[in-house]
Amino acid sequence: MKCDKKWMPLYAVTDRAWLRGRTLLEQAEEALRGGATCLQLREKELDHDAFLQEALEMRALCSRCGVPLFINDDVDIAVACGADGVHIGQHDAPAAEVRRRIGPGMMLGVSAQTVEQALKAQEDGADCLGVGAVFSTGTKLDADDVSFDTLRAICSAVSIPVVAIGGIQKGNLSLLAGSGIDGVAVVSAIFAAEDIEQAARELRQAVREELGV
Repeated sequence: MKCDKKWMPLYAVTDRAWLRGRTLLEQAEEALRGGATCLQLREKELDHDAFLQEALEMRALCSRCGVPLFINDDVDIAVACGADGVHIGQHDAPAAEVRRRIGPGMMLGVSAQTVEQALKAQEDGADCLGVGAVFSTGTKLDADDVSFDTLRAICSAVSIPVVAIGGIQKGNLSLLAGSGIDGVAVVSAIFAAEDIEQAARELRQAVREELGV
């Protein structure tokens, strides 16, 4: 499965830090109602069985909504739940190895911070890239900063879709205009909001207006 750019404009990445009495599934549904075009399920603490059950529920939700589901890092969970894709970082298993494990039918997303990493990921079978952190972020404290020039160079160097990630909010989207990205991946800009559906709706409109995607 190749990654269609239409799925990339507003790539929502889950975080259970702001549940406030709701379930992650409820929050994800609100984000999709608001216009998120892709969902990545990221879990760091759940055991395998709980993670798989949640992944299966998210898979059903995304199928109903017509958007792809990516699983962050955990290839076994991605395969077991029938996810549309898996996303890995530079410190996870090598992209070529993950591609062999998931086969040709599942999308592979890879994090990249340099042109060299981006080209290697594409060569090893990546279908899309997450590039960042483009702004400072409290969500992923170990993320390396990526300059606008590097972001633009990566977009020019590869033929697969690129989404920017890291500290992105509605107010700084305009600073990414002209970089060539196909969308933005956001965490707190959606899931920390009191009204997740409205936050997603406003972000989707802003992405359309500021980035033209």
